[in-house]
Amino acid sequence: MLNIVLFGAPGCGKGTQASRLREHYGINHVSTGEVIRAEIARGTELGRSMEEYIKTGRLAPDAVVIGMIANYVAEHRDAAGNIFDGFPRTTIQAEEFDKILGGHGLGVTLMVDMHVPEEELVRRILLRGKDSGRADDASEDVIRNRIKVYREQTEVVGAYYARQNKYFEVDGVGSMDEVFDRICRVVDAHR
Repeated sequence: MLNIVLFGAPGCGKGTQASRLREHYGINHVSTGEVIRAEIARGTELGRSMEEYIKTGRLAPDAVVIGMIANYVAEHRDAAGNIFDGFPRTTIQAEEFDKILGGHGLGVTLMVDMHVPEEELVRRILLRGKDSGRADDASEDVIRNRIKVYREQTEVVGAYYARQNKYFEVDGVGSMDEVFDRICRVVDAHR
């Protein structure tokens, strides 16, 4: 099973590239952000508990996100593969993720980190905010806080996968096709 962790700061293009990778490799796309936003839209208990975190650009609590992913893996263990977009976001989540996958005889194949400079990230998210309707895309202060939280809490997950020789960085600046080609070259070389 091909299990790709698609990694990078908010606004780097993970969602766009994950959709393309899903089509190209015939695997599932798992976006924790989309799952949480769907729960908020439906007004569920999970959604209500997560709403304040999303509005302020903070990370969702590990236990909630890990539980969502554990359920997903259990329900999709016969899939051809998965692209995990937005997970894991902390070292604790990465460690638990390895245990979850290992419990099903699976593992992470590789992590692809889409690197984009901060000012470009802010520009992209503000532009996206004009169409997305997401409150966390409309405020430059919230966007910069999301990037700061990413740098402080999430970026270290790359080191976790680097120790397993599963971490690969790609330049996330360029056309969608250029970035997609870079990612595919890495995936094809390490699957």
